[in-house]
Amino acid sequence: MAKSNKQVTAISTLGELKKSGYKPVSVKEELRRNLVKKIKSGEPVFEGIYGFEHTVLPDLERAILSRHNIILLGLRGQAKTRIARRMVELLDPYMPIVAGSDLSDDPMAPISRYAKDLIAEKGDATPIAWVPREERFTEKLATPDVSVADLIGDVDPIRAATLKLPYSDERVIHFGLIPRSHRGIFVINELPDLQARIQVALFNMLQEGDIQIRGFRVRMPLDIQFVFTANPEDYTNRGAIITPLKDRIESQILTHYPKDMATARKITDQEADLHPEQAALVKVNELARDLIEALAFEARNSEYVDQKSGVSARMTITALENLVSAAERRALRNGEDLTYVRMSDFWGVIPAITGKVELVYEGEQEGPFIVALNLIGKSVRRLFTDYFPEPDAAKKKIKKGGKTDTAAADTSIYFDLVNWFNEGNSVDMLNDLSEKAYRKALEAVPGLQRLVKKQFPQIPADEQYFLMEFVLHGLAEYSQLNKQLLTTGVVFKDLFSSMFDSAGMDNLDTEEEDDLY
Repeated sequence: MAKSNKQVTAISTLGELKKSGYKPVSVKEELRRNLVKKIKSGEPVFEGIYGFEHTVLPDLERAILSRHNIILLGLRGQAKTRIARRMVELLDPYMPIVAGSDLSDDPMAPISRYAKDLIAEKGDATPIAWVPREERFTEKLATPDVSVADLIGDVDPIRAATLKLPYSDERVIHFGLIPRSHRGIFVINELPDLQARIQVALFNMLQEGDIQIRGFRVRMPLDIQFVFTANPEDYTNRGAIITPLKDRIESQILTHYPKDMATARKITDQEADLHPEQAALVKVNELARDLIEALAFEARNSEYVDQKSGVSARMTITALENLVSAAERRALRNGEDLTYVRMSDFWGVIPAITGKVELVYEGEQEGPFIVALNLIGKSVRRLFTDYFPEPDAAKKKIKKGGKTDTAAADTSIYFDLVNWFNEGNSVDMLNDLSEKAYRKALEAVPGLQRLVKKQFPQIPADEQYFLMEFVLHGLAEYSQLNKQLLTTGVVFKDLFSSMFDSAGMDNLDTEEEDDLY
């Protein structure tokens, strides 16, 4: 219909609906028609879904054009449910139904006993109601306790007693979620968790479009767009999609994690729920945001993390939220009105990591806490050479013919800095340092501020300190300095002298290790 939504929803009877030129159309045809319009006009189809522009979304559009039922298969945190929910935007803004109908009956093609009887009684005066597209979406999480009655329906003895009807009367049936989703989108999340006998009950609805309840042979041409989601891990851990059901789902679409840091950042920035007060109090630089994303990329390649389980995008989302909260807490404790995220604030990210990764060997020496520290360290190493020269390269240059070239060593950009630590000096980077004490500690390291200014002459003064601290962490990851872990922060000191110190990061004594946990 070419009329406005206001004009359309003003129609209140079957007779008015007929005069408007309304023609019944299946939900799959409706999705296809609106997708075609969007593609032709160049409108974005699935806004807010990033990283799938050349993989998942084209497959999804092809499936909708083919009017297929769909299964989205992928590891946790790959936006499967979000994609299914976005399909609602391809429905018409409003849909006419017979007023009072439990099954959203089309006034021109009713399927329920109630709607048929009402139309037979009132004819063109049959009242019409309008359902917004948001109410045409039903989502069910598959759990072992889901029953056929939940999904399809059952005989309702209370209804039979109330209406004084025999059990042989069709009106005693209480319809489940799927029939009530007639002319809409029905999503079953984690399909393998659904018991096999329940999966069998879906056969007829997917192929023939009808249902059977108890002893009733109810022939209902249900019109439903089915979308299923599944995690490959579930196939072995909890259940499987039985072959005949999988055969009836026409399109299987594989999802994946973001393939690049820029895409991952867009997702995290979109999903992170930062409080407005945090946005005003805490400033987060670009490098800190990249480090958050690097954590996920490192985790997805870590030998300690179970790759079959996956590393959800929720890890980076909650990590960013924790990072900002760590900076906020520090600023509040110090009575500061503005603060900048520090490397030491990444201590607050650890709880977001430990709860989101499954280890290959639970309870082994590499416990969740140690693995989280390892991932943070590897993320620093991963990004360090994007901002500063590789320390290992400097070490190679000062070796000539197996002998140390002192002149070359003096020209190393890290020489003065590292040499200061070799003379027995150290820097305490405690988690809750005030802004003044934090900057003073970094400025005390000779050559550190000069190094950052040389590499980034245009960077604002307030952002220099994050990079200065980042340099210390990077040098520790490249074995130029020792990073000693404490319960209240980190101490940077000479690498070689600390090799004899059992309190180093890699040699925590029992008492300290207990404190950390």
